[in-house]
Amino acid sequence: MAATPWEGDLPSQLKAAFPEAVLECSTYLGQDFVIVKPDSVVAVVEYLKVEADYEYLVDVTAAHYPKRTGEEFDVFYVLYSFSRNHRMRVKTRIKDGAAVESVCGVHIGANWLEREAFDMFGIRFENHPDLKRILLPDEWEGHPLRKEYSILKMDERWVQENLGIESAQ
Repeated sequence: MAATPWEGDLPSQLKAAFPEAVLECSTYLGQDFVIVKPDSVVAVVEYLKVEADYEYLVDVTAAHYPKRTGEEFDVFYVLYSFSRNHRMRVKTRIKDGAAVESVCGVHIGANWLEREAFDMFGIRFENHPDLKRILLPDEWEGHPLRKEYSILKMDERWVQENLGIESAQ
């Protein structure tokens, strides 16, 4: 099933406010999303918070597409508006090794969410106040949610050195 165009007041407002930045407004299985250029994420998220009442940042996460050369990662910002009772996503695509600007200045709660995306995917967030691992030990090698990361290997070296056992994987 393919996404279909998302039409209405909010998509029209976003396209008018960010004519060069908004690449697509679509919906898929009842989930509305907007795809924006990476350098516009902060401005779009701030606009949605201030002008459209999407005051709650639910999540920041990513998906890895290693075969999609030049745009290997989708970074998702899940936003919720209490007054609208509506959840939407802002999505951007970045290449492996590229960074996207932190939205911590817009949503303070982005701090830990961006750290998790960094820890699990290796995505860097420019101007993040404390970008470091949050779930795994600092010395852990790799990023477990990348497609090339073998679930069966799960950093055997770290397990051996720190736990003194052979990995049960």
